[in-house]
Amino acid sequence: MYEATPGYTPILIVASKEDKPIAKLLATTRRSTHLLPLGFTKRCDVYGVGEYLDEQVDKEAIFSEMLEHLSNDALREAFLIEFRNLENPMFAYKYFRSNHYFAVNWMRVRNSLHSLKYVEERFSSSRIRQIRKGLKNGAEVHEAHSIEEIQAVSHMMSRIYSSRIRRYFPGFEFFKNMDTRIIEHRFGKIFVVKYKEKVIGGAVCVFSEGTAYLWFSGGMRKTYAPQYPGVLSVWMALKDAHQNGYQHLEFIDVGLPFRKHGYRNFVLQFGGKQSSTRRWFRLRWNFLNNILIKISI
Repeated sequence: MYEATPGYTPILIVASKEDKPIAKLLATTRRSTHLLPLGFTKRCDVYGVGEYLDEQVDKEAIFSEMLEHLSNDALREAFLIEFRNLENPMFAYKYFRSNHYFAVNWMRVRNSLHSLKYVEERFSSSRIRQIRKGLKNGAEVHEAHSIEEIQAVSHMMSRIYSSRIRRYFPGFEFFKNMDTRIIEHRFGKIFVVKYKEKVIGGAVCVFSEGTAYLWFSGGMRKTYAPQYPGVLSVWMALKDAHQNGYQHLEFIDVGLPFRKHGYRNFVLQFGGKQSSTRRWFRLRWNFLNNILIKISI
């Protein structure tokens, strides 16, 4: 999917033993949308710490080898490498440090779905009222049925996505390729909120190993306030994950651990729990990177 999307370049690091692959790590470099100097125009994103095909191996030791190769390759093109969505924030701590990465505390929010009879059981009372009002006021929610609906969701969210949620939103080509490579194989879904046939909200989910991940979501909450499009899009993602037997739904990006954070406070009203984690970063500029390493220790 990354290979077929303009602006993205995937990097796949494979570890082998006796010519047999035992682990792999996928990263992607992409163009930045910020108006910054040329040195900042590409960054490298990595979700998780790789996939291990042999459970008997020393995962951290193998990861250290893949990390070193990835760092050397990615920093030829990218100004920044970021490791995010780590299941275990302490995994390979010493290897990140020895490869000159610095850590930043981050937050995660995850909804447990496996013990619920109804997905709304842990919603706040105000959130339930908003869902009822949105539906009563004419909003409709369903999975995207066509490439035209996916395009409408993409264009709508690219206009309304706030930097308070996420500073980067991919173009339509990304979602077009996601439709043919992920959604058709049921590894992901895109949900649409409509009012009088106009797309006013949406959500993008991907699925892996019993967990649904809410990658992007948004709605035209100011123009269509009575329909609560942002609320309905998250509700539908949670409802679908629960109905299809996923154990958890995790929100991909809920920000730094500031006391006040609009998006994190918004999603917590759907009954999830927040916990502390970390992200690892490395900059191409050694001088600045070394300063940030000292600050983060």
